[in-house]
Amino acid sequence: MKKVALILRALLNCILVIIFFGLPLFLPAGTLRFWNAWLFLGLFDVCFLTILVYLALKNPEYAEKRFRGNETERPQRLVMGLLVTSALVMLVVAGFDYRFHWSSIPGVVVVAAAALIVAGFVMLFFVMSQNSYASRVVEIQEGQKVIDTGFYAIVRHPMYLAFTIIFCFAPVLLGSWYALIPAISIPVLLTFRIRNEEEVLLKGLKGYDAYVRKVKYRLVTFVW
Repeated sequence: MKKVALILRALLNCILVIIFFGLPLFLPAGTLRFWNAWLFLGLFDVCFLTILVYLALKNPEYAEKRFRGNETERPQRLVMGLLVTSALVMLVVAGFDYRFHWSSIPGVVVVAAAALIVAGFVMLFFVMSQNSYASRVVEIQEGQKVIDTGFYAIVRHPMYLAFTIIFCFAPVLLGSWYALIPAISIPVLLTFRIRNEEEVLLKGLKGYDAYVRKVKYRLVTFVW
């Protein structure tokens, strides 16, 4: 019953995603004939639902943990609020771009962006499979251990890299160069979250200091 409840909750979340992302896309666009938006929503929901259903079936405890939890620290609440705002502004700009035809992006480029977004979700899937401690909030969990295999052997925060790929290529999929402007703020804001998260992990997670020395890059190899 627990697995069924989690799957139903995942379906509900996907419906809410369509509403939450759809309104700031279609209202500014002034039409439902915004095919880029439907492609984005379809890709996002199918990939998101696949991950959540897999977790519900294979690791229901972790899936349940992903559904709950809110930041308690004010700086992290501020960063999360700004991240959500940046994503919504990106969608609104893309909607207006479609209405007023500001951008012209070739179809092949849109398809390439779609492929990269799927790749980002594939990375997210493997990251969640590799690290059942990956939480929605910055915290040290009971029994938590350092994960240093898979993507974690390459960069220290592959989940944030996956989100960066998804949301930075979303404007291109939506057919808007201008929507890249608010989208660029997302990885910038994530750097603040990462710095705070690493402070918490260095103080409270045994072995994380050795992991930091072993895996030198936080988000992008040879960059940062």
